[in-house]
Amino acid sequence: MRILGIDPGLTRCGVGIVDLDSNRRTTFVAVHVIRTPPANDLPQRLLELETQLRELFVTYQPQAVAIERVFSQHNVRSAMGTAQASAIAMLIAARSGLDVAMYTPTEVKAAVTGYGRADKTQITAMVTRLLNLKEAPKPADAADALALALCHAWKGQGNARIAQHLQKIAVVVAS
Repeated sequence: MRILGIDPGLTRCGVGIVDLDSNRRTTFVAVHVIRTPPANDLPQRLLELETQLRELFVTYQPQAVAIERVFSQHNVRSAMGTAQASAIAMLIAARSGLDVAMYTPTEVKAAVTGYGRADKTQITAMVTRLLNLKEAPKPADAADALALALCHAWKGQGNARIAQHLQKIAVVVAS
């Protein structure tokens, strides 16, 4: 199963793609960060985001889509941009006939690191290790998108082997 994870944002939208095999192993496929210039008008930025996201859907042909759930932020302007980017991603997924799973940042952090309050550095380190990447995905939006795809791959599967593996890696990363 190919999973496309999206860390929505209007300025930077992370898109991470992983494959999940029948043995529940994940493999890195690709990662992208879509950028839209803040100086552009909002409709133009949304159009740019939609065009680039649609191209990634066509290129990678995902069977599942995971998007970070918009949560309350103190910066209303930032929350609005995130919500608008999420809506674009959901619309493309719906038009592609795909269901969308949404995960809170805490759910993603817990799934990938074993700790729901992990910071960006810990998430990036775990994503790098779990996907056997030679270098850490940058910026953080890229790592977050891959973490979303991994979360969807493992969420609710009750796979004790994966949980044990995560615990071992978490201990190594922490030391």
